[in-house]
Amino acid sequence: MNRQPISTPDAPAAIGTYSQAMRLGDVVYLSGQIGLDPATMALAEGFEAQAHQVFRNLGAVCRAAGGSLQDVVKLNLYLTDLTNFAKVNEIMAGYFSQPYPARAAVGVAQLPKGALVEADAVMGAGA
Repeated sequence: MNRQPISTPDAPAAIGTYSQAMRLGDVVYLSGQIGLDPATMALAEGFEAQAHQVFRNLGAVCRAAGGSLQDVVKLNLYLTDLTNFAKVNEIMAGYFSQPYPARAAVGVAQLPKGALVEADAVMGAGA
């Protein structure tokens, strides 16, 4: 199968050696997104603002791949402070509807650029 890179100016440009997403057949693998504003590449202030920006960024990449957040089947969250677990659940509910994707939430020591939250996802293309 051929890999197809997915890219959009509506999400932050890659800050490393990776693509925003890759399509392989009917599956799209979305790279991790932190709370960077795609226009300024500045990190949003505070956990809640970063979490909202993360989901907006993921949504933009999903749209570039021809889907939406509702097509996400697996979501991984990385939090530098697990006391934000309930808050990220509340914020996530504003971007996803049932049935929710399978998900993991992992506590980590650090994230790129000092971010407080990061998420990556797997989307079913044409789901």
